[in-house]
Amino acid sequence: MKNFKSRFFEDYFIGDEIKHSVPRTITEGDVALYLATTGSRFALNYSKEFSKSLGYDQTPVDDILMFHLVFGRTVPDLSLNAIANLGYAGVRFQRPVYIGDTLSAKSKIIGLKQNSNGKTGTVYVESSGFNQKGEVVLTYFRWLMMRKKKEGLVDSFKNVVPELPDKVDYKDFFIPKDLNLKSWNIDFSGSDAFFDDYKIGEEINHLDGQTIEEAEHQMATRLYQNNARVHFNQHVEKEGRFGKRIIYGGYIISLARALSCNGLANTFKISAIHSGKHSSPTFSGDTIYAWSKVIEKNKINEDIGALTMRTIASKNNSNVSFPDEKNLTENIVLDLKYSVLIPKK
Repeated sequence: MKNFKSRFFEDYFIGDEIKHSVPRTITEGDVALYLATTGSRFALNYSKEFSKSLGYDQTPVDDILMFHLVFGRTVPDLSLNAIANLGYAGVRFQRPVYIGDTLSAKSKIIGLKQNSNGKTGTVYVESSGFNQKGEVVLTYFRWLMMRKKKEGLVDSFKNVVPELPDKVDYKDFFIPKDLNLKSWNIDFSGSDAFFDDYKIGEEINHLDGQTIEEAEHQMATRLYQNNARVHFNQHVEKEGRFGKRIIYGGYIISLARALSCNGLANTFKISAIHSGKHSSPTFSGDTIYAWSKVIEKNKINEDIGALTMRTIASKNNSNVSFPDEKNLTENIVLDLKYSVLIPKK
């Protein structure tokens, strides 16, 4: 009888390339369940008539859902024994995906570092997602805290910490072809705020809060086929550092993006995530709030602009603040810098 062998920190080596198993074909049910677990309201992803009027042949799948589906391919090889996913950098959304597309992924190990406690290490990885045509739809860097198979520091081990990009240049953003943004309908999107209406330094309170139920975050995480045990196995996690299951940090990104429709409803595509930090854990019963600040504006062409945002997600605290990145309070569970495309007037 053969048992599935999960990897620990010692099982990774610099330069390893992993082709992840189980490609995923996107269905209408996936989109419906994502909507049910986030409440997202961005018109482009949920209105066939709206997306067709802008020049799309089909309704594109929500960018963050696509991110999760690619990320989920990598979990069995990278995250089963992870304690936490620590952050992201250089996330580039290359092409839209549609219902019926099949996503696959591969990863390369680019850094390894022993942690001083001797119980864990940090694994740095570069991952890419592809559609059924072999076209790249997503690339990103992430780093995660991994359990060691054998506790203790190895004196001969050489730490390798890679240099990761601080941001994705707006000149490298993917711009969908044949867009007809002159047909943008503010009655469909629910907002009359365009690129020109936002000011650098402007702060936006997204107002609504969402309380996370136990079943919701587990259904969402299973949707992505993310089977990391810290999210599901209470039998094991009751003996862990928190005494209970933690919520997948990507689910908090989804909720923050969904909440941001209040104030950013015309931001129709995510182009890049420049950096992301899951600064505190989240558990069922926590209520998530979000707010954003415009930190950069770039004109892409005569029809499209890009807003670079810093979005903060908080648990159980709706007081808007933008603390220094090195002094985040315990209630802040996500600090995300990303860029979105938005029509110009």
